[in-house]
Amino acid sequence: MLVLGIESSCDETAASVVRDGSLTYSNVVASSLEFHQRYGGVIPEIASRMHLDTINYVVDSALSKAKVKLKDIRLIAVTEGPGLAGSLLVGLCFAKSMGLGLDIPCLGVNHLHAHLYSVFLNNKKNICFPFVGLVVSGGHTSLFYVKDFDQIELIGATLDDACGEAFDKVAKILGLGYPGGPIIERLSKKGKPRIKFGCSVTNKPLDFSFSGIKTAVMYYVQRHIARDAVEKADIAASFQETVIDTLIKKSLLACKIKKTKKLVIGGGVAVNNRLREKFSEAVRYSNLGVYFPDKKLCMDNAVMVAGLGYRLFRKGYKTNLDATPYPAY
Repeated sequence: MLVLGIESSCDETAASVVRDGSLTYSNVVASSLEFHQRYGGVIPEIASRMHLDTINYVVDSALSKAKVKLKDIRLIAVTEGPGLAGSLLVGLCFAKSMGLGLDIPCLGVNHLHAHLYSVFLNNKKNICFPFVGLVVSGGHTSLFYVKDFDQIELIGATLDDACGEAFDKVAKILGLGYPGGPIIERLSKKGKPRIKFGCSVTNKPLDFSFSGIKTAVMYYVQRHIARDAVEKADIAASFQETVIDTLIKKSLLACKIKKTKKLVIGGGVAVNNRLREKFSEAVRYSNLGVYFPDKKLCMDNAVMVAGLGYRLFRKGYKTNLDATPYPAY
């Protein structure tokens, strides 16, 4: 079965053609990042307008690169949330209209669940259920207990800033630009994690809070007037190490609570090399396995949407033309 995937949850407009939930025929992504950089973050109105301008061309390009025709598509899978309401609406309306025109099913997919599905794409290792999943991105930091493709329980989430959002804000505090994740990672390599920062304690042990460490960085910069390049590198390294240590601590606790030996990590922040390195170090002498998707599939893409859509369709999930975008999880 050939599945057309459509993703428009934030500022990337993406489309892909995937066969049987695993074989990628095409993966096309158009980003509006350059329009958001001058504002230091994603502007929802700009994002939705760019989706409107590009979605038709992105879908055409995905079909062309896959060397298939519209008549070959048997299912359309589209992100229905969580994400920016205006952006989601563009993708949903486009997908539902195409499904009606072609008289084929159109299935809505959860964006965060799709990030976890990414590990099943192009992965030679056999990953079986159940496992704990960590989705760490610019908009979300969430822990899930996954028993099947359609049995995914939220067991922990951020109470304020998402992890990737905290990276962006700390980069802005240091005057480094946007997006902050790649910049902080590069700068951290030149610094030493000598500054004691901490993430806020949460009432529920599997929840996250990153607003406190962001504020701590801001106060530190105000007190020390961190204009020196070495000082900024040390701040970046200290911040990054603390955040990653928090992610590790809570993820391993979730595995212990749920009595599983498998941890899957997805989302845009999962491309961070230091994060991958530290998670691997944390489980090196244990029987816990940590699994990451290919880096290109950690960022928002439609391959993961098409793949999960196929699995859900095979389980009997049907078209819902009444589906509307849900901005929050």
